[in-house]
Amino acid sequence: MTYRSPIKHCRNCGSVVAYRIPDDGDTKPRAVCTVCHTIHYENPLNVVGTVPYLGTKVLLCKRNIEPRWGKWTLPAGFMELEESTAQGAARETQEEAGALFELEGLFSILNVIRVGQVHLFYRARLLSETFHPGHETIEARLFEEHEIPWDEIAFRTVKETLECYFADRRRGHYDIHQIDIA
Repeated sequence: MTYRSPIKHCRNCGSVVAYRIPDDGDTKPRAVCTVCHTIHYENPLNVVGTVPYLGTKVLLCKRNIEPRWGKWTLPAGFMELEESTAQGAARETQEEAGALFELEGLFSILNVIRVGQVHLFYRARLLSETFHPGHETIEARLFEEHEIPWDEIAFRTVKETLECYFADRRRGHYDIHQIDIA
């Protein structure tokens, strides 16, 4: 199944669009305005977040919103306009966990092709064990690897990122991981 967010009207003039291959040499069907001929491109959404850690523990947030209310996740969310991926990851960590941290390097890039998303996670070294979760989080808690509720993880991207994180930690070296999720 291919993801397509249906554009129905032109953002330029408000007229109806039709999906077709534009006459400009493009090779993919696009939403093309039937009146002003503006081509509307649909691009993946970026989800940005962190793997917050303190010593051997990782911080997870219990979701207070759908989808997957009550499940555990890393602090993450949609990137906003006028912010970098790192700024978005830091903002989401502050909003969801209320954590004090130092942002480190990019850790994982996950292409979720079916839903048109790219998830980017940064490592974040926690500076305190005190958290002040926002309204999207029921609880923010530190977990050792063996304590993580693996069957209660909200998203496959989070599970894959956590598995890579713990494998890298055992090796004593952190790589950047690129994963495609069909």
